[in-house]
Amino acid sequence: MALLPENIIDRLVQMERRIQVLSTAVNTRPPLNEIRPVPPQPPAQAAPLTKPILRVFDGYNHEIFADDITTGGLARPWLQLMPPVDHVNVAKWPSTTNTAAFTPIAQSFNPVWQPKMRLAMVTKASSGATGQVKVMVDGQQFGPTVNAGQSFDYTGLLPVDLPNKFGKVMTVEIHAQVTSASGTVYAQPVCMYGTQT
Repeated sequence: MALLPENIIDRLVQMERRIQVLSTAVNTRPPLNEIRPVPPQPPAQAAPLTKPILRVFDGYNHEIFADDITTGGLARPWLQLMPPVDHVNVAKWPSTTNTAAFTPIAQSFNPVWQPKMRLAMVTKASSGATGQVKVMVDGQQFGPTVNAGQSFDYTGLLPVDLPNKFGKVMTVEIHAQVTSASGTVYAQPVCMYGTQT
């Protein structure tokens, strides 16, 4: 039998102990693929929840996904839904006759959940008129300025500080201007939603 250094047995015993500690740690860690009920809440709050809940947080500790424990389904993020609008009767669309400057003709308030947004709208000008349409988000331009009569369909990063604006309301405005001597410029949003990068 070959001669072994005196400490090889001690080293093997130490390695065996380390492997046992690691094995114990791995086997006692709770599984990450399972939803468990939250621990009982302090008496100062409502009765303890017994239903499993799911909460997902991003690197800034914003709750980005949550289930609705009362009725089931999705609690967060809130999903934006466009209200029904008249796509046929242009006279009912937001519009302007202003030739001096861009004028806000439509406005909405939306919570910021995703870093990007898609907004699509149709634009028109009255017979013989020309004009332009653009979108502003919290006072900053979002996407290109289009000539009236062209479609606006833009997906891009929101011009907001996402870590500080997350979950708070942003203001989205459609601005239009008549660039001919007179006439009317119209714009009608048809699709708007947040998306990932």
